[in-house]
Amino acid sequence: STTEKSIVLNSIADAEAFISGAEVAVIGFFQDPQSPEAEQFRLAAGQIPEVPFGLSSSAAVLSHYGASANTVALFRRVDSDRRDLDMNNKNADAKKLANFVRMNELRLVTEYGPVTAVGVMQSSLEFNLLLITDKMSPKHPERMRKFRAAAELYKGKILFILLDSNLKSNERVVSYFQLKKSQLPALAIFHTPDDEHDVLTPDEISVERIQDFCNRFLQ
Repeated sequence: STTEKSIVLNSIADAEAFISGAEVAVIGFFQDPQSPEAEQFRLAAGQIPEVPFGLSSSAAVLSHYGASANTVALFRRVDSDRRDLDMNNKNADAKKLANFVRMNELRLVTEYGPVTAVGVMQSSLEFNLLLITDKMSPKHPERMRKFRAAAELYKGKILFILLDSNLKSNERVVSYFQLKKSQLPALAIFHTPDDEHDVLTPDEISVERIQDFCNRFLQ
């Protein structure tokens, strides 16, 4: 059933394997796995099937992660970051938890939107690489495959972001980089602390072009 989607983690080794096995992993630390808070956790897990949820009531696991009871922690592989949500707050329910996960789940390639913008802005990574492209293009799947392959090479260094040029809400970003629709697809790299950026409008998106562009900017 959807309410039982969370995996029980009985040991530190279980928890470590669970976290390292996913781009984004969520663990609920509950002393009482039948508590109302744990029940809300299971409900949220059922609402977000693509993110693995684990539950632990082991004192050793809670201590290892420095987690107090009724805490939910989200672990991100892309920037080795962790975000915590305190479920002891009486307003913390399945809806609030699901929202917390959606706002903070950064992946190797994160699609930019109103919800993910929060996680992007709070990311510990200072470099962002945007692929500004039309998702409806027949070339999109192949471009994404190459963009994702390049993202693997810069894990923990650069946050790779997909920006769909068809969305009206993204027009401001496209105009920030002074790009016209006719110049897309384009790559834009950005250093968040000082707004330093560079733009590339390649004829073809390839892993080599992405690497070359990133390395030059990083240097």
